[in-house]
Amino acid sequence: MNKKLQEIVKDISNKVNFSGSVFVEDKDNHLLFNENFGYANRSEQIENISSTRYGIASGCKLFTAIAICQLVEKGKVSFDSKLSDCMKHHFKHFDERVTIHHLLTHTSGIPDYFDEEVMEDYEELWVNHPMYHIRKLSDFLPLFQNQPMKSQVGERFHYNNAGYILLGLIVEQLTGMAFSDYVQEHIFGKANMTESGYFSFDALPSNTALGYIDNPDGTWKTNIYSLPVKGGSDGGAFVTVKDLAKLWYSLINNQLINETYTNELLSPHTHVNVSGYYGYGIWIKKNEDRSVLKYHIMGYDPGVSFHSAYYPDLSIKVVVCSNKSTGAFDIMSGIEEELTKTRLYK
Repeated sequence: MNKKLQEIVKDISNKVNFSGSVFVEDKDNHLLFNENFGYANRSEQIENISSTRYGIASGCKLFTAIAICQLVEKGKVSFDSKLSDCMKHHFKHFDERVTIHHLLTHTSGIPDYFDEEVMEDYEELWVNHPMYHIRKLSDFLPLFQNQPMKSQVGERFHYNNAGYILLGLIVEQLTGMAFSDYVQEHIFGKANMTESGYFSFDALPSNTALGYIDNPDGTWKTNIYSLPVKGGSDGGAFVTVKDLAKLWYSLINNQLINETYTNELLSPHTHVNVSGYYGYGIWIKKNEDRSVLKYHIMGYDPGVSFHSAYYPDLSIKVVVCSNKSTGAFDIMSGIEEELTKTRLYK
């Protein structure tokens, strides 16, 4: 265990009252850091441990992108395939030019069921569409299916959850499997992620952290009424920190998709900001010399904050899972600053 990382994480954890697990591993899968904080269940005072399962919200979009790449590799579909040719569902106002590539890169211009540009409270979604009815991907369609286009196809990057719902439906249509079952068999299974899965809130397995929403007055509630009953292709799976590190290892070593499509997934397909890009289901941050600093994924929901990254120059994997709405970013930033400052781990 790296003592400097211990000091940094402990200090940040105390400042932000962090609840969750932190895992750092080098290129040889040697453990550099693994610590747990807070409670998986506050009422019963059950502590978070290394094998605790956490919701990771939109971090799951990487699983969806991998699934699509696997199907492209098998020749079942292409990145240039049009949405209208891949789906049995009808979208009255959607542009016929929308392709799988557009959906993967958030450049489709289709409407989103939760538009972060105009909506602030995720819980608003469930006023007219109760969350306990959202158990499968097609249940999301009424939330956006008949809405007009948000922007022109390919015009700009606009983070879009609905696009990943559609990608999951494409996986289901091409494979005849429920999306969660496909991921369990072809991604979690191949990566030996034995503790991870898409679980229903009303049927959670053991060692699963409840997500907590803290109020300004010191009270709190769980997120069971804030999210869909079961996650899908836009987010909502549960993982352990060690399982997520296994995913990075399997992805980088071309064990989930071949080298050609791994490189395609990790390529910067769209420019997001000064140093940020988006590949397929994955964020990419570059250094000033344009080399890749990190490939990373993140997720935020009420009661969930998650960050994870692979640093190719250092061959280091970092996973930060929290069962609170904030905290993961602070921990991740502190670790990254130390890793990139000292570069002692190369």
